[in-house]
Amino acid sequence: MSNIQNINIIPEPVLLNISSGNFILTEGTIIYSDPELCNLSESLKNLLLPATGFNLNLKETKEKTSIGKAISLKLTDSKKELGFEGYAIEVSSKNIDITAPYPAGIFYGIQTLRQLLPPEIDNNVKLEGIKWQIPCLKLKDFPRFSWRGYMLDEARYFHGKGTVKKLLDIMALLKLNKFHWHLTDDQGWRIEIKKYPKLIEIGSKREETQVGGFLSKKRDGIPHAGFYSQEDIKEIIEYAADRFIEIIPEIDLPGHTRAALASYPNLSCKGYPFRVSTHWGIHKDILCVGKEQVFEFIQNVLKEIIEIFPSKIVHIGGDEVLKGRWKECSDCQKRLEKEGLSDEKDLQTYFINRVSAYLKSLNINVICWNDVLDKNLEVNVICQYWIRHMTNIFKHIENGGHVIMTNYKYTYLDHSYSFTPLKMAYKFEPIPKNLEEKYHKQVLGLEAPMWCEFVPNLQRLEWQTFPRLIAFAETGWTPKNMKDYSSFQIRLKNFLRRLGFIGVNYANLREVKPNIFKGLFKVFTLVREQKGGI
Repeated sequence: MSNIQNINIIPEPVLLNISSGNFILTEGTIIYSDPELCNLSESLKNLLLPATGFNLNLKETKEKTSIGKAISLKLTDSKKELGFEGYAIEVSSKNIDITAPYPAGIFYGIQTLRQLLPPEIDNNVKLEGIKWQIPCLKLKDFPRFSWRGYMLDEARYFHGKGTVKKLLDIMALLKLNKFHWHLTDDQGWRIEIKKYPKLIEIGSKREETQVGGFLSKKRDGIPHAGFYSQEDIKEIIEYAADRFIEIIPEIDLPGHTRAALASYPNLSCKGYPFRVSTHWGIHKDILCVGKEQVFEFIQNVLKEIIEIFPSKIVHIGGDEVLKGRWKECSDCQKRLEKEGLSDEKDLQTYFINRVSAYLKSLNINVICWNDVLDKNLEVNVICQYWIRHMTNIFKHIENGGHVIMTNYKYTYLDHSYSFTPLKMAYKFEPIPKNLEEKYHKQVLGLEAPMWCEFVPNLQRLEWQTFPRLIAFAETGWTPKNMKDYSSFQIRLKNFLRRLGFIGVNYANLREVKPNIFKGLFKVFTLVREQKGGI
């Protein structure tokens, strides 16, 4: 545990040895870096400047030549030991050496260095009277899982570039590396597709919004709108890449598509006019699987998506697909008969197979929610597990498939703190019980989704997200046998001070504790609009 000598690192590093003495950062400190790391040395300088006022000198060199205090960023040949994201830090009274086999490790080393300094380092204006010191130590660190994700749903409420960039900044500090962006749903289409302009002209706007909980019939009477241009998206992708975060776009198909159907009604089974949905839940009108124009639409949309996003992964949803319209639709029934399918469940498998095969032909890997798993699924999709049917997950893994764990009982950040208190979130284990050890590597990691049905603003969004996302970050990085909730709580208090300087509206530690009385009724909080954070 690292909560000694004012060392409060989250996620907990793999190996940490403390020695006597301190490195004191001064205005005369020089940052040395390999030529390949000049962007990261500049980033470190900019990170340290506001609170300290120190405009540190940068020098690109393979060899450190200073006789004064120095911070050195250097690539080394330690790939086998540290992997793609691992790093090492050695601090003496004269030098700080951050080494790694790849730039990603150097970046994460900088995030740890940031946490070794007082929390005030994250203040955005100069502070007087603070000794910027770091204990002498040796540290080696690398992640447990390759997938350490956060999902933001902007289909329900559009939050905008400023919010996304702020979240990406905090993700970087926590060494999270996957940003899953839920951009389309029944209540909004948030990304410009040039071939289909009505998706933003119509699909990005709704007349009003359901409030008061999932069972409420109340509407707020306030129009809501917003979308990202392709240039906006590219700007955010570049911002994320500078923080070694991969953005995974999600275009939810074939359900959760009312915003698309409002824009292009001919894509539905009925073909009559729709409006962008103003209420939450599962909708019966979905894409028609019997019409070829639907597949033409999907391929054209996905073609633009993969031209915008550099990630080789696209999420296509596949969850909560009501199939009643398909039963009534002559086009869908013709498709079922033509393809020799048994029922409408097979139609969904046909749909996922066909869309996935198209993406695979373009060398794009596919993620789907676990609802799509079926014995007839031809393409080996990456499965994102969220609810029920764990036996299907085991079969998928045993057949060579990979899984991202997003168990709704533990990881859904929109849930109340009475349903998922911080301690419960921290104790989430991504590797399923009884999974043979030989299959453990097929669990890529975990992801914490922030569904935004009742999250209309940044203040509320931050309150729901933090501090639980901090707990998930430690689970994704730190070895299982090193996790300790008592240690985490101590380190968390220091980390929350840091978030205070950044200006994050986190839930305080009284709010995130389990409540015995509320716990008796916690299931009812899933259908109520939660209070707090405002």
